[in-house]
Amino acid sequence: MSEPVRFVLVGAGGIAQSYAQAFDQHPNAKLVAVVDPRLDAAKALAAKFECPAFATWQDALVTGPAADAVIICTPPNTHEEITTAFLRRGVHVWCEKPFALSSESARRMMTEAEKAGRLLTMASKFRYVQDVIAAKRLIAGGTIGDVILFENAFTGRVDMSKRWNSEPAVSGGGVLIDNGTHSVDIMRYFLGPLAEVHAVEGKRTQALAVEDTARLFVRSEAGVMGSVDLSWSLNKELDWYVNVYGTRGCVQVGWKQSRYKNDKSAEWVVFGNGYDKVGAFRDQVANFAAAIRGMQMLRITAQDAIASVEVIEAAYRSMREAPWTGVFPRPVEITRTPLPGTLTSTDRRVVRG
Repeated sequence: MSEPVRFVLVGAGGIAQSYAQAFDQHPNAKLVAVVDPRLDAAKALAAKFECPAFATWQDALVTGPAADAVIICTPPNTHEEITTAFLRRGVHVWCEKPFALSSESARRMMTEAEKAGRLLTMASKFRYVQDVIAAKRLIAGGTIGDVILFENAFTGRVDMSKRWNSEPAVSGGGVLIDNGTHSVDIMRYFLGPLAEVHAVEGKRTQALAVEDTARLFVRSEAGVMGSVDLSWSLNKELDWYVNVYGTRGCVQVGWKQSRYKNDKSAEWVVFGNGYDKVGAFRDQVANFAAAIRGMQMLRITAQDAIASVEVIEAAYRSMREAPWTGVFPRPVEITRTPLPGTLTSTDRRVVRG
């Protein structure tokens, strides 16, 4: 690649710091502008790369330096507007997850990309983790036989009371759309298209307007079952974040080590050294830059992004509408804290076993 791809970074919050590490001395990409309404934060990050800072993305788009691509690290309720504006200026777009608040919004974004003839992708760092890639290769090679069950857990105790992620008008929901977007993309990476989903909200402990704990049950089009645990309020303290079980064994992808065991190995076989966040971000940058130059295929397409939004959307419908099946044939009064889009908080129905 002769010249580095020039990137604008919109948003200088926590996730942007990881991008800054990824861009540090990257051979194929460079930051040419940083945007944040907190101009001091934008200037602090921009100073590391000797590039200008702007308080608004409009200023960067109109008066900023020429750029090939933009990384959007703002809350999801802003994604469509910013994406559309940059695409219409001929700039390739890389948008942080959650990609959009609705599948309709996501499809409009893809339509704009197609009209502009520019690339559109969703950030999903786990597809770039080397252990995840190696695990998929092992499974595709038949190491654990036919896949039967997929498990994922992203749990941790985090105070979300003062973060935009827990404001439904901004975030679109709670832990399900936030962490669950990663889960859905990983499942699709391993299992292919997902056919059915059922979501259950756990007990709320943080007094938020959104769910802080949820469990997701999924069936892929190939018939593989999946389960996902998501929480901002508990820590399962697991060494792994993905378990894949097959007819001949199991693959575990872990935070510090990844391994497999099958009917030919009495002991676990280590195949990876764990989660490398900076490495994953650098590989995301490299893939998008190479795709812009026509040297690689995008690892995460706009269609992948839309699919992730559709699954999360279906999960919220399930959480709002799908009833529990009672064990005993007796009236049960179910009282729930309203979810985004829910009209009533109390529902009385007869459930029968």
